[in-house]
Amino acid sequence: MNNQEQEKEQKTSSLVQEKLLKSRSIIISGEINQALAEKITAQLLTLQEMSDEPIKLFLNSQGGHVEAGDTIHDMIKFIKPRVIVIGTGWVASAGITIYLAADKQDRYSLPNTRYMIHQPLGGFNGQATDIGIEAEEILRVRKRLNNIISGATGQPLEKVEKDTDRNYWLSAHEAVDYGIVNKVISKYDELTNL
Repeated sequence: MNNQEQEKEQKTSSLVQEKLLKSRSIIISGEINQALAEKITAQLLTLQEMSDEPIKLFLNSQGGHVEAGDTIHDMIKFIKPRVIVIGTGWVASAGITIYLAADKQDRYSLPNTRYMIHQPLGGFNGQATDIGIEAEEILRVRKRLNNIISGATGQPLEKVEKDTDRNYWLSAHEAVDYGIVNKVISKYDELTNL
């Protein structure tokens, strides 16, 4: 790609981002990491400064860094505007943490979206005492995440603990039954009444 093509692509990307912000829409797609958490935090705070109108967040993520997901989750709860989350593609792992930050009535899904909950993953090496410390921490994180899932879905903690022991996949309609999703929608117009 030459410089002229790169400039055109950057300009198009900037125009798209500007239009998204004007429509109070945010897209999270791909792996959750610190750079994404910083970008989404900035967008949420910017939109909060613009008005108290609801924000639409479109989420398609396989998950990623637990603490980056926690940052976005906490910011969604922290800001004043209501955040309406629409799951698309797949919402898994740290993506579920973000998705569940929205109030139950504000959690929507497109029909072919898949959802996955599981225990946090961790890999570490080093001295035995360091490995022990890390193992204790990952167990604390698992307990905290299970409490988030239980609280947001209404599922008993014991069920969530069992379900997250391994990858637990749900279709959009199964996610409604589980309490993750409020409603499956297939048209953008279904959001206009919100």
